Amino acid sequence: MEKRIIKAIIAERQQEIGKIQLVERPIYFEEQANYVLVGIRRAGKSYQMYQDIQNLVKSGKATLEDCLYINFEDERISSIEASELGLLLECYTEMYDNRKPLIYLDEIQNIEGWEKFARRLADSKYRVFITGSNAKMLSKDIATTLGGRYIIREVFPFSFAEYLTFHQIHLKTNWEFDPEQRLEVIKLFNTYFHFGGFAETFSLTDKREWINSLYQKILLGDIIARNEIRNSGAIRLLARKLAESVMQPTTQTRLLHIVKSSGSGISRNTLADYLTYMNDVYLTFNIPNFTDSVAERMSSCKRYFYDNGLLSNFLINAETKLLENIVAVNLIERYGKEEDRVFFYNKGVEVDFYIPDEEMAIQVSYSIDDPITREREVRALYKMSEVFGIKKAFVITWDEERTISENELGIEVVPVWKWLLR
Repeated sequence: MEKRIIKAIIAERQQEIGKIQLVERPIYFEEQANYVLVGIRRAGKSYQMYQDIQNLVKSGKATLEDCLYINFEDERISSIEASELGLLLECYTEMYDNRKPLIYLDEIQNIEGWEKFARRLADSKYRVFITGSNAKMLSKDIATTLGGRYIIREVFPFSFAEYLTFHQIHLKTNWEFDPEQRLEVIKLFNTYFHFGGFAETFSLTDKREWINSLYQKILLGDIIARNEIRNSGAIRLLARKLAESVMQPTTQTRLLHIVKSSGSGISRNTLADYLTYMNDVYLTFNIPNFTDSVAERMSSCKRYFYDNGLLSNFLINAETKLLENIVAVNLIERYGKEEDRVFFYNKGVEVDFYIPDEEMAIQVSYSIDDPITREREVRALYKMSEVFGIKKAFVITWDEERTISENELGIEVVPVWKWLLR
């Protein structure tokens, strides 16, 4: 790797980052801490680093020249190997007379063995930000190598509250009782609901084209090419079937039958690998059944997409699936997706989401105006409360709102756009 290329990239990025117009997100970084930011492509990991740099410059704590930023998807540096990463520091110190930089390394998962370099930087007391688009960066092996030197944070696409901020909507106190602002919120939510929280789509007319392009990049580049998959038709079919199966628990046996019935001959182990690959690149995530054994939880679970825009890319007129998906995403963003945080419950009755730490159960239903639907959703919550002592219960709908109190458990029926803003 030629030093002149690295030096050109360092100088270019310093100037570019200073000019980028950002919609600030409500994030906070400890000034003395190092961070690994992980999440789906285009969720805003790089922009969080840009925001940190710009805030440091605005506050007078740093200058642009103090920052060493490298994006490892830059084709000029794509061939660099872990053994050459030390050249980044050599080039910077040659450019700036041994000044100690703030280090920002973007999409570093492309470099095999990056974690040892990251550990060395932390041990040398550099302040370091690292991003990646693969959940393997959360693996126990990497966590052991980094040895507690980094705070690991998952980054999601824009929340609905951030989406409103982008559109310069600032909610007043008691905004839901202001007819004008309430209407404004509902109107914007309709677009957010169908096209999701990728900020780069917000100003586009053809949002679906951009989202499809992102999906193809994730599928072809991050899954098929990186894992050297030859049967691309099978994994494409699997992704579509997962989208169609949102809301329903799916076993690997059922998914294997679906894929094989299309003429794609894959093994159970290959199917399991494909599902893991989709989770690794933050395309999909799993929510297990609370009643299953630990071994069963990963084989029979509900599977969701990290953003409604990606899910709607597969579906037409699928409001009920999108509604449950957006609630699932919000819950794992709030509480984390570790196996002991967010569940569904299916034993005698079915409850869409159960959060044990909060003693909270949630049903998702587009409407409960129909008495039969209302009875089904409410009865399931009451039955579950008899077993687990639920203290908070919700039915999340499209636009209905009321309180149901037929026993000691009060059930709050709330519109999804209002619930997301809590």
